[in-house]
Amino acid sequence: MEARIDPVSADVLAGIVKAYDIRGICPEELGPSTARALGFAFAEWSGAACIALGRDMRPSGIELAESFADGVQSAGVDVIDLGLASTDLLYFASGRLDVPGAMLTASHNPAEYNGIKLCGPGAAPVGADSGLAEIAQRAAAGSVVGDARGRRTRRDLLDTFAHHVRSFVDIESLAPLRVVADTANGMGGHVVPAVFEPLPFEVELLYGELDGTFPNHPADPIRPENLVDLSERVLVTGAEVGLAFDGDADRVFLVDERGRPVTGSMLTALVAQAMLRRHGPGPILHNLICSRAVPEVIVESGGQPVRTRVGHSYIKAEMARTGATFGGEHSGHYYFADNYRADSGLIAALIALETLSSAAVPLSALLAPLDRYASSGEINTRVANVDEVLRRTAAHFAELPQDWLDGLTVDGGDWWFNLRPSNTEPLLRLNLEAPDAAAVAQRVSEINTLLA
Repeated sequence: MEARIDPVSADVLAGIVKAYDIRGICPEELGPSTARALGFAFAEWSGAACIALGRDMRPSGIELAESFADGVQSAGVDVIDLGLASTDLLYFASGRLDVPGAMLTASHNPAEYNGIKLCGPGAAPVGADSGLAEIAQRAAAGSVVGDARGRRTRRDLLDTFAHHVRSFVDIESLAPLRVVADTANGMGGHVVPAVFEPLPFEVELLYGELDGTFPNHPADPIRPENLVDLSERVLVTGAEVGLAFDGDADRVFLVDERGRPVTGSMLTALVAQAMLRRHGPGPILHNLICSRAVPEVIVESGGQPVRTRVGHSYIKAEMARTGATFGGEHSGHYYFADNYRADSGLIAALIALETLSSAAVPLSALLAPLDRYASSGEINTRVANVDEVLRRTAAHFAELPQDWLDGLTVDGGDWWFNLRPSNTEPLLRLNLEAPDAAAVAQRVSEINTLLA
């Protein structure tokens, strides 16, 4: 009897295949047979001779990685097994080895979730419009397994990756800063010590044990409640800065010496300044929900701001098109041309620490000139008809400049907002910025009446 890869239900795939990755509850939505089929489909789609594979610390990742690797090998394709890895380590491996990559992770999602992030050779993005939909179609069809079977070899690139991250800063210029790094029991506990060990910083690792059940707090640093422990520890220890990583350690958020969270927009602006000082004038990318301060700072620093849609596949494509050295997202993703255009919170964190090392002021004072506006944060609202609400909102503000690059953006002069539909739910995501908190509250209230 011929060996087969069982097809995956179209309903199952519709629930787990997102715009940029695959994600679902394990094993109900994403189990071993689905992982095997996706591994086979990815291997066939890629046409590659070998694929790099990493996984995070979630307990379900062990079996899922085995099944995904089996699917790849069943397609006659070799597997380079990186073992435990952060997502940016997987992207680095894909770039350095010039092979497609797969990372078993659900990033910041709760413990019951797992997922798969895919990339092409050189860490090229694989999203819904760049291969992911076709991979899902292949998994839905199933397949007969041929006679040839790929090999699986283990390769440890952690030290090589750590050296690569450190290459983005002048190590001799680093000061002995006191740093608290909250890795939230995620993969930061694996990669942060490897990167920071030779550096002069005094680093305290908070929740550094790898534990995919997240016993201390969720690994989602964009939410202020998940920064409380880090903020308290920074204040207790007198640290100059706190670093907060998400579950797969590709994102980072900062906490200043006063224990106050630093937005992704502010870190984008700070890193943009550093990159322009180092590389000279040129394009710098920022997504359209970043603070208006970001393009202002880029211009003031001699750069050319390029506004993009939200999402890594769009950022990476624009980096290739424009030749930008750096791009940042408000959500804590930071992309570097010299990192195969992939994102790395570790690289962004080191550049921020290098900047702070040479500053004569604490982090709060360093960031103060960049913190120019009040914002709403992202407000999610469930609506009955996304398109109808967007049209109604656009009509309400018809006299103001608008664009539809990614959802609806309205420019009110000294205030602006973006209203984007979710890729997976009947939600609209509102981001609004104005001169002060009172103006933000007034404008949010006005828009909320349109969402009802």
